[in-house]
Amino acid sequence: MLARVWSASIVGIDAVKVGVEVDISGGLPGIVVLGLPDSAVQESKERVKATLKNAGFAFPMRKIVINLTPADLRKEGPCFDLPISVGILAASEQVSADLLGDYLFLGEVSLDGSLRPVAGVLPIAATAQKMGIAGLVVPVDNAQEAAVVAGLAVYGCKNIADVVDLLNNPGRYKPVQPDNSQPLPKTAYPGADLKDVKGQAHARRALEIAAAGGHNLIFVGPPGSGKTMLARRLPGILPPLEFAESLEVTRIHSVAGLLKNRGSLVRDRPFRSPHHSASGPSLVGGGSFPRPGEISLSHQGILFLDELTEFKRDVLEFLRQPLEDGYVTISRTRQSVMFPAQFTLVASTNPCPCGYYGDTIQQCTCSPRQRENYWAKLSGPLMDRIDLQVAVNRLKPEEITQQPTGEASTSVLERVTKARDRAVKRFQGEPNLRCNAQMQSHHLQKWCKLDDTSRSLLEAAIRKLGLSARASDRILKVGRTIADLAGEEELKANHIAEAIQYRTIDRMQ
Repeated sequence: MLARVWSASIVGIDAVKVGVEVDISGGLPGIVVLGLPDSAVQESKERVKATLKNAGFAFPMRKIVINLTPADLRKEGPCFDLPISVGILAASEQVSADLLGDYLFLGEVSLDGSLRPVAGVLPIAATAQKMGIAGLVVPVDNAQEAAVVAGLAVYGCKNIADVVDLLNNPGRYKPVQPDNSQPLPKTAYPGADLKDVKGQAHARRALEIAAAGGHNLIFVGPPGSGKTMLARRLPGILPPLEFAESLEVTRIHSVAGLLKNRGSLVRDRPFRSPHHSASGPSLVGGGSFPRPGEISLSHQGILFLDELTEFKRDVLEFLRQPLEDGYVTISRTRQSVMFPAQFTLVASTNPCPCGYYGDTIQQCTCSPRQRENYWAKLSGPLMDRIDLQVAVNRLKPEEITQQPTGEASTSVLERVTKARDRAVKRFQGEPNLRCNAQMQSHHLQKWCKLDDTSRSLLEAAIRKLGLSARASDRILKVGRTIADLAGEEELKANHIAEAIQYRTIDRMQ
C-alpha cells in the first residue's frame, strides 16, 4: 500500500512543501528513509515505531520505504515524526486517507504517543495558506502560533490518537481560533525608564534622535559614566511593533526555535546584546544549513554591542554590509539563504584601554600608540555607518547627589511617535521606507534639500573633519530626524549644526 502525507521544511525564514511518501510492501521487516534526511529524521524511524506501539496501534512488520520529496532538498529536524507516523498508519489502512491531500502535518512524537512542539511553525503556516492547504495539524503547543495566519484551519492535537481521530471523524473537531483577547500593546520595560538617568542631557537627546529616526548610535566615555544604562533604556522609547513587523519578527524567532512554548506573536521590539567574545557566524548567522544570527534576531529592534572595541576587528567587519543593505545573504555549498537584518546598532566603548582618556578627574595612563591600536579595531567604513557618535562624560558630584529625576520614557515616546508618524506620512509612496535612517541618496535629494547657509555649514564640516560622502549623507538623515522632532518640514541650519556635532569620534581622530 502507498500513502502520501504533506509536510514542510524551513529554508531561511521561508518554508518549502515536502511530500512524505510511505510504501509498505513484502520483504524483510525494516524501515528505509530516502530524500536527504539528516540524523534527526533518520532517528525518527525508531521513535515512530515505539510511539505507534505504545499508542495502541499495530506497526506493520513488513518492509517500509519512506521517501521525502523533493529528493534534492535537505530535510532536517524532528518535525517529520508526525507525518511519517500518519503515513504509516494510512498505508496500513489504520486511518482514513480521504483528508491527507488537504492537510499538512508537523510535529515531534514522544515514545508515549504525545506530540511535542517544533520550531518554525509560523512561516510554514504562512506558506501553507499561500499554497491553498485547507488545514494544518500541529502539536497543541504550536496551535496558537500557527493560528495567527488568517484563512488557514489549524488543529492542535495532544497525541497521535487525537490525530487519528481527527482524520477518521473530522466533524468532531473545530479549528483553533487565534487568541485576539490581547492586542499588540506597547509592553513596558520594567526597571528601564529614562527618568532614572541623572544628567547626561546630550546623551539623552541622542537617544531620542536614534529612536525617532532609527539611527545607529555609539556612546564613548569613561567607566561608570552611564553608557550601558542609557543604551538599555532605548527600547522603552521606541514605538510599538506594527502587526506586519510583529509577524516578520515572530517568523524569525520561530525559525530560531525561540517560540516553542510561547505560541503568540513577538510583541516587543527585540533587544539583543551578544558578548564581545561572539564569533562572526553567531552574529550574521550560519551553519551548514544556515540559521539566523544575532543581527537577524534583532530585526526591527536593537543590537547592542557593549564594549565595542573588545570585539574582534574581523567580527565587526561582518556588520558593514547588513548595516547598509538591511539584510544578510549567507551562502554555503549546498544552499544560499537571505535573512532580514534591519536593525539599529547601539554600541558603547571606553575612549582608551585604561578608560580615562579625556577624563577631568582621573589621568589616562595609556600611550598614544596604545590608544591608536585600541581604536584601530574600528575601521573607517564601519564608523561611517554609525550616525550618532556621542561622548558621555563623568557626572559631577552635585549632579549625582542633587540632580532631580529626569524626564520619563513615556514623555519621550510621545515625541518619538509623532516624529515617526511625520516620516511615515512623508514616505507614503515608498513602501520599503519606515524611518529616516533607511533613506537612500535619491530620497535625500527629494526630502533633505539645503539652503545656502546649511550647505556652507555642511561643506565646512566635511573639509574640517574629513568626512566621506556616506558620512555626509548620514548627517543629512540625522538632520531630517531633528527637523521631524521639531515639527518642521524644511531642513534648517540649526538642524544640520546639531547633526554635525554628533560626529564625536571623527573630531577625536
